[in-house]
Amino acid sequence: MKPPKGALAGVFVALVFAAALVGACGVLLESALRAHAPVDRYEAAAAVVTGEQSVSVRQKRAGSEPETQIRPLTERARVPVAAAERLRAVPGVRAVIADVSFPVLTRAGVTVTGQGWDVTALGQYRLASGRAPQAPGEVVLDTATASRLRTAAGGVVDLQLNGAPQPFRVTGLATAGGPPGAFFEPRAAAALSGHPEQADALAVIARGRVEAAALREAAPGLVVRTGAGRGDAEDLAVGAARPDMVEISASFGALAVMTALVVVGGLIALSVRERAREFALLRAVGATPWQVRGRIMRETLRVAVPAGLLGGLLSLALGAAMHRAMVAKDVLPDGFGLSLSLLPVPAALLVAVLAALVSAFFASLRATRIRPVEALGEAATEPASLPRWRVITGVVFLVLGANALGVATMTSGSTAGASLGGLVITLIVATAFLSPLLARHGGRLFGGVLRAASPVAGRLADLNIGAAALRLGSVITPVALAVAFAGVQLFAQSTSVRATEVQAAEGTRADQVVVPAGPGLPSGVLDAVRGTPGVRAATAVKRTTVVMSVRELAERNLRSLSALGVSPEGIARTMDPGVTKGDLAGLRGPGTVALSESVTEGVRPGQEQRLWLGDGTELRLRVVAIYKRGLGFGDVLLPRATVAAHTSSDLDDHVLVRGDADLRPAVARYAGAGVITKDAFGARQSEELRMQGFLSLVVVLAIVGFIVIGLVTTLALAAASRRRELALLRLVGATRRQVLRMLRLEAAVMLGIGLVTGTLIAGIALLAFATAVTGLPLPAVPPLTFAAILLLVAGPGAAAMLLPARPMLRRAPAVN
Repeated sequence: MKPPKGALAGVFVALVFAAALVGACGVLLESALRAHAPVDRYEAAAAVVTGEQSVSVRQKRAGSEPETQIRPLTERARVPVAAAERLRAVPGVRAVIADVSFPVLTRAGVTVTGQGWDVTALGQYRLASGRAPQAPGEVVLDTATASRLRTAAGGVVDLQLNGAPQPFRVTGLATAGGPPGAFFEPRAAAALSGHPEQADALAVIARGRVEAAALREAAPGLVVRTGAGRGDAEDLAVGAARPDMVEISASFGALAVMTALVVVGGLIALSVRERAREFALLRAVGATPWQVRGRIMRETLRVAVPAGLLGGLLSLALGAAMHRAMVAKDVLPDGFGLSLSLLPVPAALLVAVLAALVSAFFASLRATRIRPVEALGEAATEPASLPRWRVITGVVFLVLGANALGVATMTSGSTAGASLGGLVITLIVATAFLSPLLARHGGRLFGGVLRAASPVAGRLADLNIGAAALRLGSVITPVALAVAFAGVQLFAQSTSVRATEVQAAEGTRADQVVVPAGPGLPSGVLDAVRGTPGVRAATAVKRTTVVMSVRELAERNLRSLSALGVSPEGIARTMDPGVTKGDLAGLRGPGTVALSESVTEGVRPGQEQRLWLGDGTELRLRVVAIYKRGLGFGDVLLPRATVAAHTSSDLDDHVLVRGDADLRPAVARYAGAGVITKDAFGARQSEELRMQGFLSLVVVLAIVGFIVIGLVTTLALAAASRRRELALLRLVGATRRQVLRMLRLEAAVMLGIGLVTGTLIAGIALLAFATAVTGLPLPAVPPLTFAAILLLVAGPGAAAMLLPARPMLRRAPAVN
């Protein structure tokens, strides 16, 4: 006896998409693990010496040995220029260039990179006309920038660095093999960068073979980068994005595996259950349980291997498409390249085969445990009750979910957020085990409604739901999974965005905001604004990222936290982060810090807090205040002077202004500076936040799409397996219209129970997330998006349940 072709086709399709999804996450993970920024500026350098661009700390974990945790730095860790002399003494080194770069803005709003002229020794730029700069007031421009500014060698241009625009004599033009640049005399460039004794990197040019070990010995405490690693010295964004991308890819990969187990497991269990008569006959004629199990496992394996291979190959294209979408939306930096190899293919194949075999084994247990004399009787009807082990397991997962819910509601911040993932998973698993009970009791609940809606078809639907709870329970699980997963992932993001908007709006007391059109605002903008009549207070704000050890669920984890450097004078008039303990007035001097409640478990004002600034500088700061609006104002507030010396650029991100004074004359002398309202500034920040959620959206759409495909396949298989049942109903007198109406009522009840169950799971998780993590009383759920999710799940599900029945009912009824 061969298994039905429809069942094999359904399992094959589900496994193909499962393998493709898991492999696509593998493509993203491999790209993150191998990601290096492209080598451009340092192509001619044999090695590049930089500071350590990460923080590494050993921390004790509960129940295990201490582990080393590493977080990347978002700001450039500079190197002392004095180290260049030691590197020049290494055999084989021809020259060492102290590379510095800083943003330069022209009067026309063109942003270029300021560098020392000695960087042209790397070969990217060549002098086309004129001469090299030799004095502080001289500059060489690339030909494209000079053309946009309509200047030539001998002309004068106004360039803005960290102050008002000042004139520079153009001594020459350079052909550009790289980004637009402005080149200054090397010592002048070091002074203009704001860090005359430090360089961004030391580029080593070799005359022959240079040993990396010798370079490391000559520059102790610094990092020597060779090969593809040189690109990371050029573009910090790739290195900063790598750990988060690894974490996200691994997390979504684990979710994809869990989803595959649930969807594929339900489909295989249904296909085995529909062949119960066949297996009962085998047992009745003397087949042992292991012979039947072996048959089921071999049949599943013959389908799983080609499906896994095909899905693995398709995963390469799917992963590349997801990567391309993320780069296009600026979720990943441009230099974050795609790494394609065949490694995801065997990984996807292995997951598909293991998921299929595990599912087939558990699905075969009941079919092979009954005694041969009882086999045919057991196959004829479903058992009236669930196995005790299944009920107990489902209840255990419900208890675990209740425990996770309690942790989420009793705690706050990152601890509560960490418990929500476990809450959703445990409730979904509990639903998978207890879904037949939901089907049976749901059918009883709606039995009266069904009979009232249609006396004949409603009664038939009611009886079918009660008698086929196992089959119909397999419908509830993927429906609930799709709704719960999509709802939690999408609406947690919208809730977080909404909470950030609310906190920023409630806490921003400024009436106007000065914003840049280029890389940032010079420090003189703050003084010019403060000197304007009618301005009651002004606060310069500079964004950065700090690294800090945060307590989460009784463990300490190294985290990268958003931080703001603020000028403390008049801060109480321009922003209100919602201080709950301490006083923000104490945020003065280099030794102070204010923290949000989400990262201060066990911390009180007056205590010292250890953290690392954006360039890796370790500080121990006194906590002066704890505030509640961490989403709107970042998790860490620092004096601007503390931050400015440890960032890649000294420019401010914006200036908050209290007062209705006309600021246009004050900022007119600064290129790119403009004034917008508080509401316009909030809208700009909201757009940035929404773009950050694009990564989750891409993966969520892929996983939900797979769940829906698995749901449709499962329902189509279940509908096709009811040919005998539908024919019998026709033979005993039911009309075609009554049978179709019965199927529609069944679909409405089963899909409705699944949608309600998934909505309840998502609602519980989102409500806990909103109250404990974001501080909102309710989650932010866009009605149209929620309706689209329900329609996306229910529409294909209903079609899969009803469409296969129509051709079956057109034929003359006959029971085989």
